[in-house]
Amino acid sequence: QVQLVESGGGLVHTGDSLRLTCTASGRTFSDYAMGWFRQAPGKERQFVSAITSKGTMRYYTDSVKGRFTITRDNAKNTMYLQMNSLKPEDTAVYYCAAAGTLRTARSGWYSNEQTYDYWGQGTRVTVSS
Repeated sequence: QVQLVESGGGLVHTGDSLRLTCTASGRTFSDYAMGWFRQAPGKERQFVSAITSKGTMRYYTDSVKGRFTITRDNAKNTMYLQMNSLKPEDTAVYYCAAAGTLRTARSGWYSNEQTYDYWGQGTRVTVSS
């Protein structure tokens, strides 16, 4: 089992920045690819960003490219999402998720919720205009 806890959400204004943190415990963190998803009010959960187990590859949905940066520190069992130039449409609950590396063999694995074995409880981000 892998336990994931997100933190760092809050209420900010348009153009502000936030850094989300996902802290993992349980199994070896560096064995897992990690992802961020978000769910806006009244909408389905959607992919935001992902990073491979060693941090060599990163993926982003188009709407956050150039504004968000995903990183991880395997020594600290932690993943981050630096969010800059926030917009009201970024308002959502943000979830981190972990995927065993065998699940990352398929093309497009990073944006598919079914790839991920473990999920956190989410942290809320609200961006006011």
